[in-house]
Amino acid sequence: MNPNLSDWDDDLPAEPEEAYQDLLRALKRKSGFGLFFVQCTPVEADKLIVKLPQEIPQKKIAVLRLVEAIDNLYQPVTEFIKDKQIDILLIKGLEYSLYKYEKRSFGEITEGQFSNLTSVPHILNHLNQQRERFRDDFPISFVFLLRSFSINYLIHRAPDFFDWRSGIFQLPTAPEVVEQESNRLLLEGDYDEYLKLSPEQKIEKILEIQELINETHQKLIRRSNLLFKMGNLLVAVNEYEGAMTFYEKTLTIQPSFHKAWYYRGNVLGHLGLNEEAIDSYEQALKIQPEFYEAWYYRGNVLGHLGRNEEAIYSYEQALKIQPEFYEAWYYRGNVLGNLGRNEEAIYSYEQALKIQP
Repeated sequence: MNPNLSDWDDDLPAEPEEAYQDLLRALKRKSGFGLFFVQCTPVEADKLIVKLPQEIPQKKIAVLRLVEAIDNLYQPVTEFIKDKQIDILLIKGLEYSLYKYEKRSFGEITEGQFSNLTSVPHILNHLNQQRERFRDDFPISFVFLLRSFSINYLIHRAPDFFDWRSGIFQLPTAPEVVEQESNRLLLEGDYDEYLKLSPEQKIEKILEIQELINETHQKLIRRSNLLFKMGNLLVAVNEYEGAMTFYEKTLTIQPSFHKAWYYRGNVLGHLGLNEEAIDSYEQALKIQPEFYEAWYYRGNVLGHLGRNEEAIYSYEQALKIQPEFYEAWYYRGNVLGNLGRNEEAIYSYEQALKIQP
């Protein structure tokens, strides 16, 4: 079986704001074993965890929070419900078990490619193989609280388990939550902090931003800033072509976003497209002439092309703006040395060493 999104479109309500009421009705009337999948953000999942017991007081509701990757769900559920009377079990955090085995490029993930599977996470093999045991041993409703990407995982990689679904419900994200979560991500450090994350944490971060980019209530400028953020994160995992796509989407919305032109130039340089990189730096400098990093990297690319006099000019423009920029003094010295202007090169190195011995 090779299900696709169209297989479950009918499960989704015509109007997303009706999804919560549909979920309530389904859980109220369901008795015994059932599988429900709720597409929502972690913030909305936490709200749901608080609201459901208030809305369905006649049902015993419990929450199993997974905080790390697991290969077996049956055992944790068995231990969790032991000696408890439970009608509905909410499960949050299955995502941690999905990303661990992802071998595709981050660029493929951001493009939403779910076919050509390279691996199946152990947890999904387990769910496929143990589905009858879940049905026979647990006369309760399981409600999985998942991001859209995670539901796609289940559709494509756990079709046997997924086919027993009692329903899929897409909960809308409130506009204030979209704003709050977007601002949180935009204020976080990106490149250096991103490098410290595990591979599965990097996937999770990319998907978190991806979903906010696509939110219905997302404001255009904030969407542009998130696109820029995604580009930076893809640069951190050396996915330069994917990063280029996001920078160009950013510039479609904000053509005067000088940092997007600058980072686009950096990516073009990594791809060996030096003339295009210079053009991109020059676009950044038209918008923000005091952007010394753009002058500096423009100088580096010009030096790489052997255009030494232009490179020196570029470094000197950077140093007029930021005289303590020792890297510019250093590379200026290199270019001067290439031209045989050794005394000037020595002076440039000495300036670099005064700043950074």
